[in-house]
Amino acid sequence: MAEGGGDRQHPRNLQGILRMAVEAGSASDEPAPSEPMSEERKAWLREALADVCKGQMDEVEQMKECLEILRREGSKVREGEEEEEEEGQEETEGALELLSELCENLDNARDLMVLGGLDLCLSQCLSHPQSGVRWRAAQLIASCAQNMPEVQCYLLGQGALLRLLQLTDTDPHPTVRVKALYAVSCLVREQEAGLQAFLSHDGFSVLMRGMQSNNEKLRTKSAFLLLNLLTAHPEHRDTVLSMGMVQQLVSVLRSPHSSFHEHVLGALCCLVDDCARGVRDSQNPALGLEELLNNKTKELKGREECQEELEFCERLLSTCFRGQPPEDNGMDR
Repeated sequence: MAEGGGDRQHPRNLQGILRMAVEAGSASDEPAPSEPMSEERKAWLREALADVCKGQMDEVEQMKECLEILRREGSKVREGEEEEEEEGQEETEGALELLSELCENLDNARDLMVLGGLDLCLSQCLSHPQSGVRWRAAQLIASCAQNMPEVQCYLLGQGALLRLLQLTDTDPHPTVRVKALYAVSCLVREQEAGLQAFLSHDGFSVLMRGMQSNNEKLRTKSAFLLLNLLTAHPEHRDTVLSMGMVQQLVSVLRSPHSSFHEHVLGALCCLVDDCARGVRDSQNPALGLEELLNNKTKELKGREECQEELEFCERLLSTCFRGQPPEDNGMDR
């Protein structure tokens, strides 16, 4: 082994181990030897791999301990015990936060599913009387579902999407609504089964109401998810148009200016782009959209931070009221 090799830090994951293995086999400046790796190098790699596996096992044990806390506190809630309520809530919230952090690792997310953690989260934590537990449970579901089709399909099969949409729509606490919508997004974006479930549960109506709420974060995330879904799935425009979405979006644009208006204007562009029905809805004189867009254009000119919003206004004016769609399709960006 190269001098000083004993002071090297062990890699923290399997990818690091593989990289170290390659380096160990080609560390010399001389041409790669044909003989096998030395016993010293093999021993070093075995030690490093053992450390990685031990770390992974430690994380599984941590998850088991967290689940035991959740089960214990859940039993107290079901039995109506009020002693040490604040302490128990803090312990539950801490367990959920640690699980969310651990499950940023996709292997841990899968392990949590196998351990029954997602079932516990759905059956107990999302309906907990304390909002701090509910929103952390939604955050955990989002952490597990993100970019993980196996976990997404499992959660969809357990009815998680409907529960999350209900929380987004009706929970009395604003943070719960925002985190629930984040979890919804993790289940439906780039996930066909999730999108179909979203449609069957009238998810676009939930987004519409979210954009009309008094919660700025919820308005922003609702508009962003609507824009994302319409951009990725233009085949569902008729469904959205039949709900009167153009009228609803224009109504939202009449509220005091906010950064989320950019997403609303982008969604409107999706609804009118190569869509005669969307253009007709936008041209309804009762909406006064042309005047609204002209006023917004004057208001936004010269404001560098609003450049994309201004481009959406110009695009809508050209498509709906000037009869000459711009050559550059801004929605392809």
